[in-house]
Amino acid sequence: MSSVAIANIGSLVTNDETLGAGKIGERSGAGMVIEHGRVAWVGDSANLPEADSHVDVGGQAVIPGFVDSHAHLMFAGDRAAEFSARMEGKPYSAGGIKTTVAATRAATDDELTANLRRLVTEMHASGITTFETKSGYGLSVEDEVRSLRIAAAHTDETTFLGAHVVPAEFAERGQPGVDEYVSLVSGEMLTGAAAHSKWIDVFCDRGAFDVDQAREILTAGIAADLAPRIHANQLSNIGAIELAVELDCASADHCTHLSDRDIELLAGSNTVATLLPGAEFSTRSAYPDARRLIDAGATVAVATDCNPGSSYTTSMPFCIAVAVREMQMSPAEALWSATAGGAAALRRRDIGHLGLGAAADFVILNAPSHQHLAYRPGVNLIGQTWRNGKLIDPSGHSKQGHSHD
Repeated sequence: MSSVAIANIGSLVTNDETLGAGKIGERSGAGMVIEHGRVAWVGDSANLPEADSHVDVGGQAVIPGFVDSHAHLMFAGDRAAEFSARMEGKPYSAGGIKTTVAATRAATDDELTANLRRLVTEMHASGITTFETKSGYGLSVEDEVRSLRIAAAHTDETTFLGAHVVPAEFAERGQPGVDEYVSLVSGEMLTGAAAHSKWIDVFCDRGAFDVDQAREILTAGIAADLAPRIHANQLSNIGAIELAVELDCASADHCTHLSDRDIELLAGSNTVATLLPGAEFSTRSAYPDARRLIDAGATVAVATDCNPGSSYTTSMPFCIAVAVREMQMSPAEALWSATAGGAAALRRRDIGHLGLGAAADFVILNAPSHQHLAYRPGVNLIGQTWRNGKLIDPSGHSKQGHSHD
């Protein structure tokens, strides 16, 4: 594979403190060389080594590709009517998930694949170079397994979320039906899903699964060699953060309702607090207090939570702008959380930064600084998205071949 030199970078964010200033490792007048899909050299543009090809970005900013560590892309249909009703005053609850379950079960494999590809193309256009996606809208053995099989053809970061909500055919039988579904998720469904999954997740909250049920499901997943993550404290605080830390979950996602003890636990653990500002924006809910988490020393990620009910966005720049405005994050903190923070939530060291040896996943902004992502909300500033050293065209493919996400 030929080498590529990226020259005349006005502001380069590396997320490597040895290469630039501050936690985001920012440097001006920079250059970068890519070899074999990896970052091989970073320094002053004036000292740029020779390479097989040369790209002059004309003083624009370059940042690491965004890492979206929480998304729900395996679904059919939409819930625009539900969104409109919510904007007219109807409160959000987890119950709306059941609408998407019916549409997803009725969809063909080709329809689910086409919708996934559409959303992935949107993600690339938004600067996302790595994404996680969950199942959770099938809620039957057959539909959960096929969702994960389709997803696994497009990303290595697949998550089994059979424990999203209890489907109607089980819930209508009361507690015996709920218990039966927990056993199904922990048993036959998990067995089928494990072949296509890296992670296991549970929606541990009011109206979904309680702490004991979540522990049973996550423990079964761990025994099947899936790594745990958890939906925690979006609608209420029922103790999900304590469970996340107890099981060493890679991330606790949402974190809207946190006690001082929760923040202390997160700060002293390996569990990333993944914040999803699109969900609060789309449900008119209170935003998580990122400032308290960061000041306490917790690792924070920002992700899109793309889903048809409560955060139907694939735009990481939008989420960054909301995080800065509504969650008291600085522009640099929000950018770090959407890149290196997302990588930490996936327990990846090869992405989310542009240090030497990292995957050459980066974004060229149509702006002189990363600050413009929050400074100019709603403006498309993504000039080019590169993954593994290859430019991704607007159709979602590398200009040097297909890009596997």
